Amino acid sequence: MVLETTRSVQERPLVLFEAETPVPTPGEILVKVAACGVCHTDLHTVEGDLRLPMLPLVPGHQVVGRVVGRGYGCSRYALGDRVGVTWFFSSCGSCHFCLEGRQNLCRKAEFTGLHRNGGYAEYMVVPEQSAFPIPDSFSDAEATPLLCGGVIGYRALRLSGVECGQHLGLYGFGNSAHIVVQIAVCMGCKVAVFTRSHNHQELAKGLGAYWVGAPGTPPPDLMEASIIFAPAGELVPVALKHLERRGTVVLAGITMTQVPAFDYDLIYGERMVRSVANTTPADAEDLLKQAQAARVKTVVDTFPLDQANEVLLMMKESKLRAGAALTMV
Repeated sequence: MVLETTRSVQERPLVLFEAETPVPTPGEILVKVAACGVCHTDLHTVEGDLRLPMLPLVPGHQVVGRVVGRGYGCSRYALGDRVGVTWFFSSCGSCHFCLEGRQNLCRKAEFTGLHRNGGYAEYMVVPEQSAFPIPDSFSDAEATPLLCGGVIGYRALRLSGVECGQHLGLYGFGNSAHIVVQIAVCMGCKVAVFTRSHNHQELAKGLGAYWVGAPGTPPPDLMEASIIFAPAGELVPVALKHLERRGTVVLAGITMTQVPAFDYDLIYGERMVRSVANTTPADAEDLLKQAQAARVKTVVDTFPLDQANEVLLMMKESKLRAGAALTMV
């Protein structure tokens, strides 16, 4: 499914297209895609909220498939191995960010489904070092939310600094939050979920949240940390209002509407607001281990590849239960 021109998802911007199977270059593997998760970043991509370095473009960056080809020098995976591909595609490998393990901040970093064609296709190529083994406990579709929502949520969780026994607030309850709530509960955190959707509130309670409510509803406790997954800048002062002193609000979205002005009192008391920028290979490796250890259950509805436009519209209108994946069968 190819994006030729950015426009509203209501206008069906993705077009089904027959292409040659890509050929892996040295250091790359060829992946036969089984399932590709649908992400809010894909929505921002097709509607032009992100600056696109290339068009036409195949979106998709939550990819699970099998290795069916290897470029020169590849030895990490055998043919037939199941791997996952994330948003992170590659980085320069030599700047101080890369050398510190912060490849997500590399100024020459490239991202799957943005700088390179992604997983809304039957085949894709990816650097061998940017593919990760998928635990056997997850099916192809079940694993897809882990590879973006899970990874970015896990990075946001780490950067929040929340500890066992503390209160964690989650604003918005889609791909990321429904994975993070399970890992945080496994850590011993008390998780409050702020969402207007009744269906999402019920799902959050079923996954271990001790309190659910709309964003404007005061929770019974102040949060030591909160993560905002919804791309809504107006939630920043709301989250700060319910934050304990020395607490942190983490902004997990790749884009966000304008943050409104707010009184200094909301950040006084050494409260902190910080963003999350992309992810690193280490984040993906750690998250997949944590998800297996925490016995994370993902909620994923599957759709055929040619329904990508319809699924993105459902996401925009908040009609998905949690995760969605396009399948190539």
